[in-house]
Amino acid sequence: METRSAVSKDGLVGQLEEARERTRLLLEPVSEEDLAVQHDPVMSPLIWDYGHIGNYEELWLLQKAHGKVLSRRELYDMYDASLHPREERPSLNLLGREDADLYLNAVRKAVLETLQDADLNADDPLLKDGFVYNMILQHEAQHNETMLQTLQLKRSQGYSPEARIQLPKAATTGDEMIPVPGGEFIMGTDDHTVALDNERNTHVLHLPGFLIDVTPVTNEAYARFVEDGGYERQNLWDPDGWRYIKQEYITGPKHWYQPEPHSWWTERFGFDEPLNPAAPVVHVSWYEADAFARWNGKRLPTEAEWEKAASWDPEAGVKRLYPWGDDAPTPAHANLDQLAFSVAEAGAYLKGASAYGVLGMIGDVWEWTASDFHAYPGFEAFPYREYSEVFFGPGYKVLRGGSWATRPSAIRNTFRNWDYPIRRQLFCGFRCAK
Repeated sequence: METRSAVSKDGLVGQLEEARERTRLLLEPVSEEDLAVQHDPVMSPLIWDYGHIGNYEELWLLQKAHGKVLSRRELYDMYDASLHPREERPSLNLLGREDADLYLNAVRKAVLETLQDADLNADDPLLKDGFVYNMILQHEAQHNETMLQTLQLKRSQGYSPEARIQLPKAATTGDEMIPVPGGEFIMGTDDHTVALDNERNTHVLHLPGFLIDVTPVTNEAYARFVEDGGYERQNLWDPDGWRYIKQEYITGPKHWYQPEPHSWWTERFGFDEPLNPAAPVVHVSWYEADAFARWNGKRLPTEAEWEKAASWDPEAGVKRLYPWGDDAPTPAHANLDQLAFSVAEAGAYLKGASAYGVLGMIGDVWEWTASDFHAYPGFEAFPYREYSEVFFGPGYKVLRGGSWATRPSAIRNTFRNWDYPIRRQLFCGFRCAK
């Protein structure tokens, strides 16, 4: 059953320190020039992300939670994501690496001092059970993944961190579909310790039975779609998607290329490598996923179908925190936590199976769903509207499950990600349903 352990101040200190170590580990090999430049119009300069991490921490763990302020208003404005769109950020007077290091250190010192006196049993919903500290940990983890997306798009010399995890090989072909019987299940969560506002509240849904792919769609399967003329067959595409791929001259997943017929290669962090046919396809838009599913006589799963397949234990009649149960993720369950710097082969993590036997629902690739991003019944924005509420509507599609670049603190069965259906910079793939 879905459970949370009690929060401890010592535990939060350790998690905050570990999160900062990871951020700096990812940025350590990056030159000053590459930190400052905007590598793609949809991404911020890396140095903006870094300064923003510190300013967001100051805003919520000092100002909002404890009424303390270190910085001038200008710094808050510069790192306000809603005030400065990404195209403006390269022109801002951003802190350089050295000054940003000093700033983040000063904020963290003050944060740890205030944490000692914080009442985590207070009625204040920010402080209660350490919610605001968990929110900050997830925020830094999310920007770690954003930074890795930027580094994948880096225009200059490639990014070549040392992989610290050896990935397993596939244990199944992944062509099978798993039946999920119809019936009721509980969607969402009522957790107020870690879960973010758009994951709440729980509500009972009755879903008809459906089939869902046992693994995400692989490169091999997607290459068959490309080679069968999938990008030239208008009948397979959503009308907006067809216009998009023709306007942008898109003929395959981002970073794919073909030096000779039937020989697919990809560019990863600036380096070329043969495409692994057994790995999940990655860097495809929602429109591409939708077209592939139609070509394959299937469809994308709804967000509710995805969550039921990932979280529901039909025998016990309870919801799981992760597909395999309530135990925290380990390298035996899923490819998470960034340090492999790559996807694993589809079906490689048998211990990560859901109660229905579906594999790979957490880690490796974010999975596009058929659903628009909308509020659940009883939704209340907390602690600010700009996290979720301003994005609700038909313009955004929901992604689920996290990727290899997602930190364990920032993913669970109920976590909801969203983006425009044209986006491909995410480490995103998909699986099909029927």
